[in-house]
Amino acid sequence: MRAGAEENEYRGEVPPELRAETDSGPSTRRDDMPGGGDAVAHAEVPGGWGPDAGYPPRRRRSRLLLALVVLLLLPVSVPLGFRLADADGPTPVPQLLAFLPWFLAPGWLALALTVLGRRWLAALWAVVVLALTAWFIQPYGADAPPPSDEPATARFRVLTANLQYGQAVDPLLEVLRRERPQLVSVQECDQRCADELRSPEMREAYPHRVIVAGSAAEGSALLSTYRLRSTPPVEGLLSMPGAYADIAGTRVHVQVAHPMPPTPGDLPTWRAELANLRTYAADRAGQPTLIAGDFNATQDHAAFRALLDTGLRDAARLQGQSRTPTWPTATAPPLGAQLDHVLLSERFEAVDATFVDLADTDHRALLTDLKLY
Repeated sequence: MRAGAEENEYRGEVPPELRAETDSGPSTRRDDMPGGGDAVAHAEVPGGWGPDAGYPPRRRRSRLLLALVVLLLLPVSVPLGFRLADADGPTPVPQLLAFLPWFLAPGWLALALTVLGRRWLAALWAVVVLALTAWFIQPYGADAPPPSDEPATARFRVLTANLQYGQAVDPLLEVLRRERPQLVSVQECDQRCADELRSPEMREAYPHRVIVAGSAAEGSALLSTYRLRSTPPVEGLLSMPGAYADIAGTRVHVQVAHPMPPTPGDLPTWRAELANLRTYAADRAGQPTLIAGDFNATQDHAAFRALLDTGLRDAARLQGQSRTPTWPTATAPPLGAQLDHVLLSERFEAVDATFVDLADTDHRALLTDLKLY
C-alpha cells in the first residue's frame, strides 16, 4: 500500500479509491450523520445489533415488574403500618389485618421478582414486609404458665359456636350430645334455635340457661349445667347476655361475646362494642371471668389486644393454636382468620382446645377443656 494511502487512512479520511463506493452507500460514521448520529446510525444498523438495540423493551419489562411489585406490597404495607402503630385504621385496614399471616405470600413473591429484576430498593421493601409480618405472626401475650401443683377446684368444658342465622342448630345439638360441654355460648340463635334449646332434652341436659331470642343474627344463648344468675348484658346491637355461674362453690363471671363485624359501615360500632367488652373485663379484674363467643376480631386488631391487655388469656393461644382459623369454613383450614375465642382470667388453666367443624355455618366451633383453681 502507498504511503499516501496510509497517511490518508491515519487521518480518518476516505481513500480516493473508496470514495465513490462510500458516497453511494449509507454512511454509518457518526461524524457524517446529520444531527449527531447515534440514534440514526443505530436505526440503520441491519438486524438491530447495535449497543443499545433492545433497550426500550427491556426498560418496559423493568417498569412492568416494578408496577407488579408495588401492587403486591402496597396493599399489605399499609395495614402493617397500622399494626406497627397499634391502630386498626379505616376500611380496608381492619379487614386486611384479619388475614395478616397471609401477607407472607405477596411478600415472598415480590422479593423473588425484585431479585430477578435486580431492583434492590424494592427488594429491601419486600424484606421489611416479610420481617414485620413474621414478627407480628408470633402469639400475642405471655406464654402459658406451668401447670399448677395445687388441686383444681373444678374441671369442665366450654363450647362456643356461631350458628350463622340459626342454620346450624341441628349440627350444634349433635355436638352437644357427643361432647357434653358444661358451658355453651351460642351466637346467631334465631327463634327456631331458641325453641330447640328449650326442648325437654336440652332442659334436662342444661337445666340452667339464658336465652335472648331475636332476629337471625341478633339472638344469643348461654347454656349451663351449673346454676346461673343472669347479669345485665354487654351493650351491643347483637345480644351479648351474661351470668354468674356457681362452679364448685366459686362464682364465675360468664359472658357471651358477639360484637358487630368490622364491615365498612360498622367500624365505629365494632370498635365501641369491643371496648364495651374490654370495660366488662376490666371491671372484673382479679375475679374468675370467662368470655366466649365470636369476637369478629383477631390478635392483629388493636381493639382485641386491648381486651387481652386487661389480663385475659386466649385458651387456644395457651394451647399453641393462636393462628388456627375459625372463619370462613369454606377455606378454613388452611386459609382464614381466628374470630372465635374463649378468654380466661388467671384463675383458669387451659388443658385442651379443639376446633370443631359444624355443618351449615361459616364458623368453626371451639371446644376448650379448662381447670378452675
